[in-house]
Amino acid sequence: MGAGGSGVFVVVEGPEGAGKSTLVRSLAARLQAEGRPVVTVREPGGTPVAEAARKVVLKFPHDMTPAAELFLFLTARTDLVQRVIRPALEAGDVVIADRYNLSTMAYQVAGGGLPFDEVEQAIRLATGGLVPDVTLVLDIPVAVGRERQRAARKVQDRFERQDDAFHRRVLEAYRHAQGPGVVHVDATQSKKAVLDAAWKEVLAATALPIRGSS
Repeated sequence: MGAGGSGVFVVVEGPEGAGKSTLVRSLAARLQAEGRPVVTVREPGGTPVAEAARKVVLKFPHDMTPAAELFLFLTARTDLVQRVIRPALEAGDVVIADRYNLSTMAYQVAGGGLPFDEVEQAIRLATGGLVPDVTLVLDIPVAVGRERQRAARKVQDRFERQDDAFHRRVLEAYRHAQGPGVVHVDATQSKKAVLDAAWKEVLAATALPIRGSS
């Protein structure tokens, strides 16, 4: 049984350019091919409230404190959890999220300097204690991730424009992440190798047999 009911909650995390969105799409496609209902979400976003918060926190042209960022992200997250994630889990779906709680700890705590314990309590309140069954952390050096973004000609948001020191702090937070369900995947591998490694973890969490196995 998943964290929020009979479904399974999978989160993909990692620094900029790690390939999170690509992996979310690929995992969802494989699960759908196996006949499992899948809901994909991104953070922040996924509801009108969350999309409004996303526009402010990522596109706001002026400086913003880490605390202001935190509360905007948590406003988006609590609405997404209540309106989309929990109902999907209770319906027995697999939910795959592009970012969740670990991003807050990496960006606002490690990157922005907010106090760990207080942020952890705020997250627990915002999510009602909902935690992922599996958190796939894509590990990649800052320089490699940034080069991937440049190659893709991606328009940078507020966080992507931060200096290298900020991104190194974020990277270290991800690199040292641990706990129940946290699995690290080397994101410098080929897309197929990353997908295969992640797929094994999702199979274990969803109790799906590998096709062709007895």
